[in-house]
Amino acid sequence: MDRLVGKVLHNRYRIQSLLGRQTGRRTFLANDLVGEFSVVVKLLLFNPDFSWDDLKLFEREAEVLKALDHPAIPKYLDYFEVETELGKGFALVQTYIEAPSLQDWIQSGRTFSEQELKALAVDLLGILDYLHNRQPPVVHRDIKPSNILLSDRSGHSPGQVYLIDFGSVQTAVYGGTRTIVGTYGYMPPEQFGGQTTPTSDLYALGATLIYLATGQHPDKLPQVQMRIVFEDKVNLSPHFIDWLKWITEPSIDLPLKSALKALSSLEESNKGESRLTIPTKPAGSKVQITHTEQMLEVVIPPRGFHLALIPLIGFAVVWNSFLVVWYSIAFASWNSGGWFAALFAICHLGAGLWLIWQIIFSLLVKVRLQITQSSISLSHEIIGLKCLPVLTANRQNITKVELTRELNRFSYKKDFEGDSPQINIWAGTKKFALGGGNTLTTPELEWLAQNLSSWLNLTITKQQ
Repeated sequence: MDRLVGKVLHNRYRIQSLLGRQTGRRTFLANDLVGEFSVVVKLLLFNPDFSWDDLKLFEREAEVLKALDHPAIPKYLDYFEVETELGKGFALVQTYIEAPSLQDWIQSGRTFSEQELKALAVDLLGILDYLHNRQPPVVHRDIKPSNILLSDRSGHSPGQVYLIDFGSVQTAVYGGTRTIVGTYGYMPPEQFGGQTTPTSDLYALGATLIYLATGQHPDKLPQVQMRIVFEDKVNLSPHFIDWLKWITEPSIDLPLKSALKALSSLEESNKGESRLTIPTKPAGSKVQITHTEQMLEVVIPPRGFHLALIPLIGFAVVWNSFLVVWYSIAFASWNSGGWFAALFAICHLGAGLWLIWQIIFSLLVKVRLQITQSSISLSHEIIGLKCLPVLTANRQNITKVELTRELNRFSYKKDFEGDSPQINIWAGTKKFALGGGNTLTTPELEWLAQNLSSWLNLTITKQQ
């Protein structure tokens, strides 16, 4: 038991029990002897773990709570200096809200339906909209299941929602402290560098909802390019999954989201509306498409060994064997004019290397196309390593999605009689090609073109 339990602070607040402990801080449940009701008392003590950043955050929490007036946020009651047997410090008193946290609910075995998750999201977005529209905006910076309280179910409502613990709050969005605060798994990438905006709270909210849906903390879930991968662990509608992906999108080059915009987008998903038309993926396709309202990514895995490679490998073996023999003859007869034969072989070496690259490309190379609100990029990867060059362009320059057939004299696929179908995305004079060299089937190309057309809001141009 904490040594301060039973003590009376400021001749008014009798400490009843310890609610939480952090480095240099303690949070207690206390009884207000004057008002005769329960309160929360936070203590910051000058002990060996004390730092001036702790004091700045503590004072800022008191100042912010004093200026806030929202039914879902604890109210400021008192602030004073204290001197205890554990040392001197400061105390912040606020109203006590008697309700379990979302963390407590999950640990007790409670699960949340999609309808309940959306109701929680609506309530929390309303709180964040209130905070972010303050002047200056108030950024909580530590939204997570243990800092969100939820009362018992009431009718069709999952319960009354409360947002607590403003100990990490920031008010100067583009300046002020660069102290890194927050909880790993719920912090967006920019927060690790001490940079936060209202968008950071939205990311944390999305991560919290993913935790409620999966029962797993976000840092325990797999990630791909800093994006939380959770789709295979939930039973949610595609629209809501898409919304959760959007709100947890980590790219900092995307336009800032807002609580109001997130709320509007969620209401659209509640109506079953979505601006993305998602065609049915061809059975057996290994192509991966990930998209939110802000980003679309296409990953085409290596095709692997297939029958069309047999004649190509055979031709490559014959051709390169011929070049090796030719080199041997050239060097053996160098003094008698063999240099001419060597020059001939060098001129044809490029064709041999091209054949080898085509085989490697089919067996090992992964193609990745990524389009955000600001850019488009196309890269090729071998065992996770990008091959240079990476083709890039501005997103605003994209003008056309073209489904065409490019002449490919090395194609052995009889279906197209030597023509290899592909998708071309034109961004100014730059062409971003997908599917050339028979890497994709016709159903895959049409499915992929429909996704690109829908997401970019461009009509597919077909050329024969």
